[in-house]
Amino acid sequence: MNVRDLVPWNRNSDRDRNLPAANEPSCSIVSLHREMNRLFDDVFRGFDTPALWGGRAAWPHLEVEEGDTEYRVTAELPGLDEKDVEVLVHEDVLVLRGEKRVENEDRARAYSERAYGRFERRIALEGADEAHTQATFRNGVLAVTVPKSAQNREGAKRIQINQSGTTH
Repeated sequence: MNVRDLVPWNRNSDRDRNLPAANEPSCSIVSLHREMNRLFDDVFRGFDTPALWGGRAAWPHLEVEEGDTEYRVTAELPGLDEKDVEVLVHEDVLVLRGEKRVENEDRARAYSERAYGRFERRIALEGADEAHTQATFRNGVLAVTVPKSAQNREGAKRIQINQSGTTH
């Protein structure tokens, strides 16, 4: 016996429409099944969306551009100051990390709100020149310029193909 034969309906078929109404006493199993399907559909909706982490899109939002001589990385960091952000380049990886702290208090209305959050984003940049990397922060936007090392700027090196049997 096939397991599908035990289930009297399929959510995507016309047979489901022919079942008795879910509010009838004899259809409590059908009602439960529909609610469980709805629950799982709601829970798993959005898992195919890229850049999801912790139920939210990755933060901060980045824009990475590669030019002939340098990489340009822009990060949107509204509400932060330059003292809240750390920029590191080590072994061809740019690391942006920081902490956002928001505290609002209104004693007249007995209102207080605090929010804290840390972030870290890592971007692999092939041939990054650590010594000449520059960063600027203005109006909540961090702009990092990472020059490419001289070796990386030369581009691809053509390799001569030897005839079989001969080596140099």
